[in-house]
Amino acid sequence: MNKKLIYLILTFFFSSSFAKATETLNSYNIVWEKQSENSSESMPLGGGDLGLNVWVEDGDVLFYVAQSGTFDENNSMPKLGRVRLKFSPNPFDGEYFNQELHLRNGFITVRGDNKGVLGSLKLWVDVFNPAVHMEFKCNEPTQVEAIYESWRTEDRVQRKFENFQNSYKWVTPEGLITKADHVSFDDNSVLFYHRNEGETMFDVVVEQQQMNDVKDKMFNPLENLTFGGEMYGDGMVPAGNTEGTYQSTPYKGFVLKSEKEVKAQEIKLVLNTNQTESLEEWKKELSANKEKASRKKADKETQDWWNELWNRSYVLIQPDDTDEDSEHWQVGRNYQLFRYMLACNAYGDYPTKFNGGLFTYDPLFTNKDRDFTPDYRNWGGGTFTAQNQRLVYFPMLKNGDFDFLPSQLDFYNRIKGNAELRSQHYWGHDGACFVEQIENFGLPNPSEYGWKRPEGYDDGLQYNAWLEHQWDTALEFCYMALESRRYSGADISEYIPLITSTLRFFDEHYQKRAFDRGSKKLDASGDLVLYPGSSCETYKMACNATSTIAALQVVLDELLDLPSNYIANIDTAYFSGLRDRTPPIETREIDGHEMIAPARLWERINNTEEPQLYPVYPWGIYGVGKPNIELALNTWKYDPDCQKFRSHVGWKQDAIFAARLGLTEQADSLVRLKLKDADTRFPTFWGPGFDWTPDHNWGGSGMIAVQEMLVQDAGEKIYLFPAWDKTVDVHFKLRLPDKTVVEAALKDGKVEALKVMPKSREKDIVNCIK
Repeated sequence: MNKKLIYLILTFFFSSSFAKATETLNSYNIVWEKQSENSSESMPLGGGDLGLNVWVEDGDVLFYVAQSGTFDENNSMPKLGRVRLKFSPNPFDGEYFNQELHLRNGFITVRGDNKGVLGSLKLWVDVFNPAVHMEFKCNEPTQVEAIYESWRTEDRVQRKFENFQNSYKWVTPEGLITKADHVSFDDNSVLFYHRNEGETMFDVVVEQQQMNDVKDKMFNPLENLTFGGEMYGDGMVPAGNTEGTYQSTPYKGFVLKSEKEVKAQEIKLVLNTNQTESLEEWKKELSANKEKASRKKADKETQDWWNELWNRSYVLIQPDDTDEDSEHWQVGRNYQLFRYMLACNAYGDYPTKFNGGLFTYDPLFTNKDRDFTPDYRNWGGGTFTAQNQRLVYFPMLKNGDFDFLPSQLDFYNRIKGNAELRSQHYWGHDGACFVEQIENFGLPNPSEYGWKRPEGYDDGLQYNAWLEHQWDTALEFCYMALESRRYSGADISEYIPLITSTLRFFDEHYQKRAFDRGSKKLDASGDLVLYPGSSCETYKMACNATSTIAALQVVLDELLDLPSNYIANIDTAYFSGLRDRTPPIETREIDGHEMIAPARLWERINNTEEPQLYPVYPWGIYGVGKPNIELALNTWKYDPDCQKFRSHVGWKQDAIFAARLGLTEQADSLVRLKLKDADTRFPTFWGPGFDWTPDHNWGGSGMIAVQEMLVQDAGEKIYLFPAWDKTVDVHFKLRLPDKTVVEAALKDGKVEALKVMPKSREKDIVNCIK
């Protein structure tokens, strides 16, 4: 469905009589009255599929530009450059300075007064077209310069460790380069682009993983990919080049200058990222984007979009007491700020990456030993880690941000064919084999796959102690698609082949594994033997991993419970049979306490995840209002690994587990650690955690925890405030399945307002506030 149409439908559906609550957003605006020291003190700005880091340094306004899907030959995700705005006389270099993120309307202003020279700059990004708008006004005639700065005007040899930004990771092939971009003046504009040419990472990985025989059938996202754009403005003309070094990275600048001193100046930066047969075709698309950037209603359409977003859902903690030192207040403000960051890639062709999203900055400020270019991020650009990505996208369900989900779900849909080719090529069976560290073309990351592999080792497996036999996270994205239908009523027909193919892999693969070991494909109970497997990255060489079994049970149940219009196109007899041969979840006893086991057996522990609690989240088998919750509570309380691994950092889910189990005190403590202000200047640039800054799976897991503390569903019941500290005032609006919207306000320990849509569901409310 057209993304703009989805947005319009949501605008109508989520209109609310509680709209006054969104006024609290104004208190969440980030206001700086001092300029920034460097790019690490930047503000995020974005929309559609663009992200900018905006800061003012030494009187210059600067911003980095990133766009979804900019993958070069090495499968890095480079920035699209840096823009520097200079003014003479300069209103932003005086005693009065103000930089503000206007959260509700999605733009940034910079204001200044320099000895009576008063100036303002408004920066905003068009949600429906990839364009950045710069609108400057001043009370005095001013010379304006817009400088496009690039550190990729020449081929650059990759240094040791620099390949962590691309798919080579810790491997450094001799002489590997980042190829130069094309940057030039084009009439009265600056034109810049990178077009992938020659051998790309796709070719390298297909060769490494011995899939050349089926290469011509495979989806290749890197071939002929071109990304770049054009910067221009009425009355702006080329004014030569500059050179410099920013944070140890040399750059070249391309200067546009106002022909005369002006009191107002508009500048646009219009972008395009796409695979095209020719460069000329890409340029035609860029010209079309420039035309759209001039439409009269673009600003209003964008502000309307942001306003509608905040009315869909919100979580306002201590809304009548703006105490910025209060961790509870910070959690409420930062929940909104992080949602804003996710919304900046609402309509990207590729999902928001867990390791920085669109808002990475000069890497030495995250790790002083990574003194590389602004393109750097740890754990790759075109590599997507499934366990981390899911935490970025699951909170969108309760937020009602259903139009954001295709960026993530379509990622798997595009690479399904390649994942199926893996199964057929290596093992001769059907089903899509999705690995954990997966490239944007559906094959394992080459360094995680292993460059030096033992002779005779299975070509389909990653030779990696953390990742071998781990492929069940893909089922969480199948579940995400199924849940999006339950929540919003969306038509998910296009994702049914993805879901059924992913399920089929586990059935066919593990029957083959069993038959390779002996004469039977199933165990004595007629169940699959899921060996060798992996319970997350933690319990390795596992038999009947709990993370896999819970996933199969829930996804199969929801698939088989689809309405008749879906069932007609599903082999229900086959998948009912698969459900019957899915093993039960294993339990174990420790010190007299029965609890969920991570697997039936395992050979070693490699990481610090807690898959024995995955039946609590994401799978929802145990929890508030559900049977046998004591089994899950015992796991939380007495499992020695769960106690040892418990943390709030990065992708850790303990705050979510506590909320799902109704453990108010523990959930409250963990979520405050999660979502209180980051150590960086911008309060939601958390990290690096286990990954990078800003850590998006850190924010996503915290957002999920808050949602689960406020409202949960179990069967026909809706549990209100199941893990919320009643001494903390809150006003929220969130989604639940069956197109249910719950709005509630808690003040002084009492529920002051409650609204449930549809009204018929009011009878299902269980108020957990005692």
